[in-house]
Amino acid sequence: MTTTTLSTEEQTSAAVRIAEPEYRICVKTVMDTSDPNITFDANGVCNHVETYNLAAAKHVLTGDQGTEMLLATVDRIKKHGRSGKYDCILGLSGGVDSTYLCLLAKQHGLRPLVVHFDNGWNSELAVHNIENTVRNLGFDLYTYVVDWPEFRDLQRAYIKAHVIDIEVLTDHGFMAVLYEQAKKHRIKFVLGGMNVVTEGILPTNWIYSKADLVNIKAIHTAHGDIATNKLGSYPFLSPMRRKVMQRLVGLEVISPLNWMDFTYDKVKAEITSDLGWRDYGGKHYESIFTRFYQGYILPEKFGIDKRRAHLSTLVCSDQMSRDQAMDRMSQPGYDSDQCAIDKPFVLKKLGFQADEFDEYIAAPRVEHKDYPHWKSVFQIYPWLNQMRSIARGLRRSA
Repeated sequence: MTTTTLSTEEQTSAAVRIAEPEYRICVKTVMDTSDPNITFDANGVCNHVETYNLAAAKHVLTGDQGTEMLLATVDRIKKHGRSGKYDCILGLSGGVDSTYLCLLAKQHGLRPLVVHFDNGWNSELAVHNIENTVRNLGFDLYTYVVDWPEFRDLQRAYIKAHVIDIEVLTDHGFMAVLYEQAKKHRIKFVLGGMNVVTEGILPTNWIYSKADLVNIKAIHTAHGDIATNKLGSYPFLSPMRRKVMQRLVGLEVISPLNWMDFTYDKVKAEITSDLGWRDYGGKHYESIFTRFYQGYILPEKFGIDKRRAHLSTLVCSDQMSRDQAMDRMSQPGYDSDQCAIDKPFVLKKLGFQADEFDEYIAAPRVEHKDYPHWKSVFQIYPWLNQMRSIARGLRRSA
């Protein structure tokens, strides 16, 4: 009998092949096993399709039903805010969703305070789109500029931590500013650009909670150079403060884009025609960092191409065929010439040497929850769940 002895390198390679799960891709969308939690039914359809369908059934209203909900909500906003300078508030990044939300507010006679969170990464095109939008619509714009050395230190800490969702920092700060301005101006309604038909699919493994202040501070404390309690300009928003402000102002977040025919190509054509909006070439590419994060960091370090989620959502909402989505996925998601410009710029702005950043890309992922993170009181004290169940039983039997 002949035996074959494998070299150490060959043994390692074989072990890796055995450990890696079989690659699969959904037969209806372009979601694949780059989401480690993906599952497939007997027909090869992934779980994200059902997730999308459930979300659409719950939140999306079309035709007369959607129009009625939109008009009724607009009427409620106007009545509540009739005595104030503003009757609602919305965040504007310069992207498709938030820009169209501004246009929609104008078309329905609303008077929003438009808020922008400047984290130091706006592209010139983003600035152009934001200025064009508020000027053409005649809205007031409040821009909160976070101290760059502070925000830089936060982003550096997240990169050193090797966690996946570096964008938590921008989203958390943006929401904190919205809440503070709503409280200051006694605004009850926040108009959100969230919508199911273009954003309904996004694996939980690819993101992290934007509200987990405990996690933000823990990661920064572990890896930041500035003391966390010295971050005076970054707008932290604790869950308790968020609840207090919600109760004081009665803040209500609504998503009107779910109550209409929100077809991506039509929307882009409309804001281009009416507002002089110019396309960035990618979803959320209005930010230089986001463009580099989604186009380079996520694929190279984490093996994730977020286009899969975006395109799969468009397939599920019948705005694109699967063949069209597959064709898009066969094309580069990040222009190589643009990457050659962005990479040295981002590294210099964040203060990383090229070899240092290459080591970061090669290093394994660390989970957000490997750092301290928010837990509910019932997670901290499990016995309270029993007390709650007993109390509910007593109320039912009373």
